[in-house]
Amino acid sequence: MASDQIDERGLDTAQLLRGVLDLAIVAVLAERDGYGYDIVRRLREAGLEDVGDASVYGTLRRLYRGGALSSYVQPSEEGPNRKYYGLTSAGRDQLEHATKTWTQFADTIDGLVRNPRTAR
Repeated sequence: MASDQIDERGLDTAQLLRGVLDLAIVAVLAERDGYGYDIVRRLREAGLEDVGDASVYGTLRRLYRGGALSSYVQPSEEGPNRKYYGLTSAGRDQLEHATKTWTQFADTIDGLVRNPRTAR
């Protein structure tokens, strides 16, 4: 992960990213399987420019050990074989639960910052 940086709005984006990296990775893999660097690239293209290679690889290993991901090896035309990751049924369940949790959390924060007096 990139070093902690507080942006112009006073948000520590690296800290925020650490809190949602699992969700971001399973969301990317719900679209299609991918290998490590491909997942990093897709996260960055989606707008998570501060995501670090080591953080993604560590999270992939942890999600795999936890049963959320499966893996398989594919030959590569550009070098050594690549280890691809895909979601298991447990990973799809995790994505569904984490998406609901994230949506509720984001809605709450959005309500607080848009109208702090009327937020629940």
